[in-house]
Amino acid sequence: MILHLDKKIGASTANQLAVQAKAFLLDKNDCYVMVLPCGVKEIPSYLSSYVLDSWVMPTDMQLSSSDYRSSKHKIEIADTYIGGDEKNTLMIAGPCSIESKEQIEQSCQMLVDLGIKVLRAGCFKPRTSPYTFRGLGLDGLKLLAKMRDKYGLKIATEVRDATHVDHVIEYADIVQIGAKSMYDHGLLSACGQSDKVVILKRNYGATLQEFVHCADFMMSLGNEKIILCERGIRTFETKTRFSLDLCGVAWLKQYTNLPVILDPSHAMGYDYGVPNLARACVAMGVDGLLIETHPNPKVALSDASQQLNHQQFREMFESLKPIASAVGRQIV
Repeated sequence: MILHLDKKIGASTANQLAVQAKAFLLDKNDCYVMVLPCGVKEIPSYLSSYVLDSWVMPTDMQLSSSDYRSSKHKIEIADTYIGGDEKNTLMIAGPCSIESKEQIEQSCQMLVDLGIKVLRAGCFKPRTSPYTFRGLGLDGLKLLAKMRDKYGLKIATEVRDATHVDHVIEYADIVQIGAKSMYDHGLLSACGQSDKVVILKRNYGATLQEFVHCADFMMSLGNEKIILCERGIRTFETKTRFSLDLCGVAWLKQYTNLPVILDPSHAMGYDYGVPNLARACVAMGVDGLLIETHPNPKVALSDASQQLNHQQFREMFESLKPIASAVGRQIV
């Protein structure tokens, strides 16, 4: 249950009531927002005189639910907006991992040339094998910060675990919680208490409700700048890396109030299929795309098979614009 409490009661009383109700309390401009477990179906008597409005929720997908807020959260990124009533599809692109100054310079130059405003590149890589490249770590973050200063790009990079979450929050403009870390409550807590935009990726074995619950976890701590990212789930299929759940995307768009972006690179796992998947994603009217592109994928230190080279990326990017226009959107 979500309650809006009259601001006239003051912070002290509101906090006391939240403790009594064992509820989360958020201080908004026009009211206090109290979030109780979804099992509470009636307003407790000691709260009734303070309540301005109430929502009985069927599950603990509460703050993120369209039942609570029918309009999408609008999030500002790189002097533009996604979500809300905006019709923008944000392109976030770059290599899987930052590997060298030369590699990331070439990537930045291409993005600037195409008018793309957000660079993605991993510094802390949650690899399945302990013997593969796991990123440049803090040195990579510092190099990304230099690229931001030089090229005016916003930086999206992944946080792997709690050992470096503070560093990522400090350096990144957009913090990405990867699929393997979706259930990490230490990361969810740290990002929920920050004011950074967070891309939350769906774990490949998570249901939609479990996925959105993790978003609610961060929202209950005060951060509403959450973007949901579908990146493919594990099915019985073995010919692609994962299966991109476009049915799930339709559900997220209908039943949540958060922007939704897609990552066709990780879903497909092979460069030949990424452009067509990206075009399908844009046709769904999503709020953004996350695409991996590398100056020379053949020598990439991670996810070489799924990264587009820069010529492939340019061709794909241009092909997306008429599709976006056809569904009343624009690529930004």
